[in-house]
Amino acid sequence: MYPRIVFMDLEGTLLQRAIHLDNGKVAPSAWTLLAERLGPDALFEEEATKDRWNTGGYGNYIEWMQDTIRIHRRYGLTRAIFEGVIASVQEMPGAWQAVKAFREHAAITVIISGGFKALADRVQQAFKIDHALSGCEYFFDPETDLLEHWNLLPSDFTGKIDFMRFIMKAYRVRARECAFIGDGDNDVPMAEKVGLSIAFNAQSKLREVCTHMIDQPQGEENFHAVAEYLDRYRVRKPLRR
Repeated sequence: MYPRIVFMDLEGTLLQRAIHLDNGKVAPSAWTLLAERLGPDALFEEEATKDRWNTGGYGNYIEWMQDTIRIHRRYGLTRAIFEGVIASVQEMPGAWQAVKAFREHAAITVIISGGFKALADRVQQAFKIDHALSGCEYFFDPETDLLEHWNLLPSDFTGKIDFMRFIMKAYRVRARECAFIGDGDNDVPMAEKVGLSIAFNAQSKLREVCTHMIDQPQGEENFHAVAEYLDRYRVRKPLRR
């Protein structure tokens, strides 16, 4: 049986990863790209938040986001800078074709990201994704163009599992009938809860728990390989406990 729901990470999966910023701490994302755009001091502080996260210095993901938002405000993030970074992130080759294939098999498509709603919205509209859940939405002052307010959701690590379960419950679909595709160590909890999990050019911890791996040379990444694999796949494995 083809997966009834296909859950996907966003950056590094449907969108290309900023390889030049990948230092092995946390998979680079638009959070890091924004810090880079705000200057070397902002990037240095952003990297320090990754160290703090990796050593258990934050109580939860929202605290980490709040810390990063303070950096964005301190270094004067504007709507123009934000929108420029969001527009600069490139789609993963083959992603649109792969999602189209998922839909042709009647699979429900879902993005669950710890990143920005603006980025998830862009991909959801372009790829016609059924549902997109993300971690942060920014609001800018109409007069100054500066970051004014934000909305945060616990959309990473174990928080992603809650979103996943919410969607499965809504469609009355069992976890073993679902697939997940991601690339980061933060995707491990979701990968452990579905019948099929695919590590797409992934970091080491995710590779250890996934049921299948797709490894491609740097510069030759193509997400359509996921669709080709799902065409051959039949969900067999029970939910792992």
